[in-house]
Formats: sequence, structure tokens, C-alpha cells
Amino acid sequence: MEENKIIKASASLWHYPLAGVTGGSGITAVDVIVVDLETADGVTGTGFSYVLGGGGAIVAAMAADLIDRFVSGYLLSAPAALWRRLAASLNRLGRGPGYLAIAAIDVAAWDLHAKRMGLPLGVALGGEMRSVPVYGSGGFGPVQAPEEAVEQALRYAEQGCAAVKLRLSGSPADIERLDAVAAALPSGVRMMADVNEKCDLLQATWLANECGAFNLLWLEEPLPASDLAGYAALAASSPVPLATGEHHQGLVELAPFFQQECCTVVQPDLAMIGGITEALRVALIAEHYGLVVAPHFLPALFIHLAAAAPSIRWLEHFPLLEPLFDNPVEMDENGEITPSGEPGHGLKWADGARAAFLIID
Repeated sequence: MEENKIIKASASLWHYPLAGVTGGSGITAVDVIVVDLETADGVTGTGFSYVLGGGGAIVAAMAADLIDRFVSGYLLSAPAALWRRLAASLNRLGRGPGYLAIAAIDVAAWDLHAKRMGLPLGVALGGEMRSVPVYGSGGFGPVQAPEEAVEQALRYAEQGCAAVKLRLSGSPADIERLDAVAAALPSGVRMMADVNEKCDLLQATWLANECGAFNLLWLEEPLPASDLAGYAALAASSPVPLATGEHHQGLVELAPFFQQECCTVVQPDLAMIGGITEALRVALIAEHYGLVVAPHFLPALFIHLAAAAPSIRWLEHFPLLEPLFDNPVEMDENGEITPSGEPGHGLKWADGARAAFLIID
């Protein structure tokens, strides 16, 4: 059993500046928390988490503390068992940055576990590898000119995407943008829209009614993620399905949305949800409720979760961290992602990335 002992375990913080203001939230940089594990027989696992908009030093410090108390020098546990120990340690701290720290450890643990089994992560999770369609989400903004949105949407359509997701602000200008893109897209290419929590219930009700004319696949985060009552009221009248989840931490925060039928699409974020283990639990419970799961960002990682979770029907192309990786799997000409068959999650850092962006080791 000594070969299973974790002899090296570390957490580091990287700061990754973006090329410009990005996405509906307008971020300009990402803090990346990187965890590296190695067992006595030389097998390694790499995990990561991230913070959009700063504050990563807190998460990196918590990850280092959790590694020191529960990982380094211990025998390798089943990742789900390790996740439960780590999560239980937050009983008097709350989820907060702790879940973001656990996410990085959890991804590394699953990568290590799958490599030791000689299996792709999706198979190690208990699934069968499959292809999943990708929708185009990058390059859209909430105050974008209609012609710019049309150009970006057509680029995605030419790449084979069967859907694109625009960014909205809750204003009448959104309708002009939606109308222009809808008129330009080829037949069969659908639209979604993301409001990034910008509306109150009055605005969101108006916007949802306007969006009904475009037969959107979903309207994402029209309200703040914490507004359960608002989502319940909106879902009861909205002509388009509602999506939420990227700001929720754990199944405990999403379960009320399932029970009160507040959303049709669930979008766990790797960092906020607490890693692969909890994202899988959310996806399996969502399946019980008949909901669609479309994880936030990182299709090259979430394609593995899709192997074990039939509820995952869409992956999101929003190239944020992808430049940090060496040749992550990309969507094919049919707008789908198919995982590689190599053991683990298959993501490796690009040459020079650690040296370029590392700030705390």
C-alpha cells in the first residue's frame, strides 16, 4: 500500500491576465489555483480551480492548508471519500473560498486516481465516453453592436456549432441584437441568451416575454443567483426555459431550485460547485428531476463528466483558461467534442505557462 502514499502535494497561485474585458461580467484577469499530487510510485495528478476578478490568494492559502491537514503524507483515498473529508472540515467555516480550494484538490485527486487505473477520467467516473455538442459563447458582450454579434454568431455557425449564446443587459437594445442574429443565422442554429444576473424581477419578466418571440433554448441568469423566490415567480410565467447554477456552491444551494421547478437548465461551475465530485452529484440529481445540465466553461474537462452523466446535453465554448493548456481537445467540424482516450483528464499545462503566471508557490 505504500506505493499509494501521497509523497508530494502542493498548491500554487497563478495570475492570468486576459487580452481585454471578457464576457458578460467584464473580467480582465483570472487567478488560477493549481494543485499537484504525486504518489510514492511516481504517478502524478494535476488539478486546478480559479477565481474570476481577484481574491485567489485566499483560495490558494486554504488549498495549501487543506492539503497539509488531509492530503500530504496520507494514503491515496477514493476521490469522493477525500472530497467528503475536505467538505466536512468546512463545517465551522462555511463553503465560500473553501469550495473553490476543494475543487482544485478534487480535480487533481481524480486525475491521479484515473491514471492509476489506466483509464480516461470519464470511464474512471463510471461512464462511457461520448461526444457532446458545443454551443458558441465566446466573443459576445452585453452592449455589443448588432452587426458585431452577427459576425461572431456566423463564425460559430461556420465552425459547426448548433447554437450560440448572446449576452444581454436587460434593455431594449437586447432585442435589436437578438433580432439581427436570429435573421442572420442559418436554419437549424439555435440561440440562448445570458443576462449575468443583471435584472430585477420586473425587468426579467419583460425580457423573458420579449425573448419568447425568438424561441430561445434558454435564458440564463436573468436574476441574481440567490433570488429563489424571483426564479420561482419568473419560471411560472416565462415563455422560455430558465438556466442558472454557475454561482451556486454545492447541491445544497441548487436543490431548492430543483424542488421548486425554478430552472430547466443547470450550469455548475467547476470552482464554485466544489470540483468534479460535487458537479457529478448535481448532474445525477438533476437527471432525476428531468433537467438538462450544461456546465460552465471548460468543455475539455467537462466532457469527462458527461461520460458519467447523461443529463449533460451541452458544453460551452468560452475560451478563458484554454490558452494555458497544451492542445486541449477541441470541437470538430460537427460542433461536438470527443474526449481523447488517454488516462486521466488529459489536460497539461502549455510550455512556459507556470513560469509566466506563477506568483505564489
